[in-house]
Amino acid sequence: MASKKSWVYSPGKPRSSKPKISEDLKRQVQEKFDQLIDTEFKPKYIKAPPENPRFNYLVDIFSQWHRSSFYICGKYHCPGPNAISPSFDSKFSRFEYAGGDRFNISYMRHTGKWWPIRESVPLDECLEEAKSNVFLLPQ
Repeated sequence: MASKKSWVYSPGKPRSSKPKISEDLKRQVQEKFDQLIDTEFKPKYIKAPPENPRFNYLVDIFSQWHRSSFYICGKYHCPGPNAISPSFDSKFSRFEYAGGDRFNISYMRHTGKWWPIRESVPLDECLEEAKSNVFLLPQ
């Protein structure tokens, strides 16, 4: 016996309702975070390479935009003889644009998933949170 087939309505995926960020605000965020990275993070977390390196170690901290999210990243060197590559980049803090001058703050968990900390935070508070919250700092 043949099965009876019919067409049904299947609406498409809803469009993303994420707000668009202006180039001016992107530039402002980049400048403020780069100043924080250069004055606070790099002197505190970038150390001279170990004498007999066996494990990955942090060699640079930088920031980057991807779409409407701003990331603080670290570059690590892999000194071991079995290393797949000599270095790799890792994102550890994300500031996702939420509209106006507000951002949603997340950190990268050990599981490889972003974990939200706070929502709709003004830019100046984001900078303070990045300095003080241990989850947003390089490891």
